[in-house]
Amino acid sequence: MTGLVLAPVLGQVATAAIPADAPVTDVTAPADTRDIVQEIINVVGLKPRFELRPADIDNAAAVVYNGKRYILYSDRFLSSINNAVHTDWGGVSILAHEIGHHLNGHTLSRSGSNPEDELEADEFSGFVLRKMGASMAEAQAAIDLLSEEENSRTHPGKRYRLAAISKGWKSANDQLLASAQGPQPDQRAIVPSTRPAERQVASAQQQRSATQRVSMDSRSVLTRVNFTKAPREQFYVTTRLNLVHMTEDGVRVIGKLAKTNNPDYPYYFQSKMMDTIFVTDEGYLVNKRGQRVGHLS
Repeated sequence: MTGLVLAPVLGQVATAAIPADAPVTDVTAPADTRDIVQEIINVVGLKPRFELRPADIDNAAAVVYNGKRYILYSDRFLSSINNAVHTDWGGVSILAHEIGHHLNGHTLSRSGSNPEDELEADEFSGFVLRKMGASMAEAQAAIDLLSEEENSRTHPGKRYRLAAISKGWKSANDQLLASAQGPQPDQRAIVPSTRPAERQVASAQQQRSATQRVSMDSRSVLTRVNFTKAPREQFYVTTRLNLVHMTEDGVRVIGKLAKTNNPDYPYYFQSKMMDTIFVTDEGYLVNKRGQRVGHLS
């Protein structure tokens, strides 16, 4: 059984099948939990060849019983994690981790948990959460809270696990951007400068001509853009890589996401309405002075 626990390490292993009297309930999983699992399955495009079951356990686990695969979980455990990290993505990442064990074939072996398998499940979790819309920090929150600092026989240390989640998250992020429709303008070696940026000022007439209304639904949204100085405003990058602003007058295009050839700042926003803003490989927004001004989520 491969799973997550609070102590002493993030996982316990049982090489034998679940005994007949194991406390696995026949109660149907709550609708919200089932929906989460379906979302996870949807983003990887596979059929869920396992069952989700609430159980009298301390955490969550991917197990095989009588030749059938299960995801067991404790409602209390998932709720406590969400409360501790202040985001529902904590519980989602745990379920994604356990599903990763099944989909990577880890539960077919009777050797129990090992660091390599745990890192694969962590990477899968990061990949899935980015596809579902979580930020890097949200994808890492549960493991950052629960995992031990040092390596153990069965589990790698915290920094390795966070790095695996980051790897999966970035892989999904690259896929989303690469599959976006429409042209992707390239830009040679643009990097933030230490010199003060010149503010690009457009007249009201220029802004109106550069801005166009578009129709948009959730299927055309690639990611949300959160600007620190405008926390209540809604900005999004569409699948056509447009930077759009949701206003009372409708959805307006205010810029374009374009590529650079710098691995640390692989993208930037082209816009006549604001200074150049770069996007780091972790999804943070920085200005030309290198100051963080927002993030993608």
